[in-house]
Amino acid sequence: MKGFYSLLGIVYMVTTSFYFSGENSNLKKEVYLDNTKTVATNTFKKDTKEMSSSEELYNSILFENDHKLNFDVFSKAILGFNNLKKAGKLDESAHLLTVCDFSISSNTKRLWVIDMNEKKVLFNSLVAHGKNTGEEFATNFSNIESSLQSSMGFYITESTYNGDNGYSLKLLGMDKGFNDAAYKRAVVMHGADYVSEEFAAAHKRIGRSWGCPAIPRALTEPIINTIKGKNCLFIYYPDQNYLSSSEWLREA
Repeated sequence: MKGFYSLLGIVYMVTTSFYFSGENSNLKKEVYLDNTKTVATNTFKKDTKEMSSSEELYNSILFENDHKLNFDVFSKAILGFNNLKKAGKLDESAHLLTVCDFSISSNTKRLWVIDMNEKKVLFNSLVAHGKNTGEEFATNFSNIESSLQSSMGFYITESTYNGDNGYSLKLLGMDKGFNDAAYKRAVVMHGADYVSEEFAAAHKRIGRSWGCPAIPRALTEPIINTIKGKNCLFIYYPDQNYLSSSEWLREA
């Protein structure tokens, strides 16, 4: 009998060990799944928060329906703007953002000056690209002197002067290898008679500069006087090499 009871004891120990082992295994699985859900939830909340912040600002800005800045372009401009602030290139109080979307026709108003505090568009204007950058559409960009091409990327606006093209605004290129030669090349914002709807109607496109983001004569002083003195200008083009290598477009 003793042998029989001993055998029963061994069987009981073996069967219960499997039970508790399975229970612990299930418990570990539940803890693991809970931790995975927590990480996924926190990541989702972070991404959603960042996205909603950008979308919320975008949706609060009163764009004209016919001339609405593309959200993807806006989000990149905001990312660069914030990174420039973090790097101390812009003052903490800076709230003006100028965006030129060179992915669309030069016959459309593709420049926006946005006051992000007031959440409104101060100016929406035509803007020219360089002579060797393209005809109606921009296709080629350069950072080389005498190329007569536009340079994509982020700029910091500086001081004004009166030159061959009249009232002009100096620009400091912030993207190494893409527009950091702008100051040396004398790539500036200035007014031009060829940046007008009348010129576009007569020539099927507005005129082109030597690489400068030229704007209409009538808006030269109002725009330049608004954005001069350490504000952000972003010239956008969907060039994958630029988008993947610009230090200002890196997520924190």
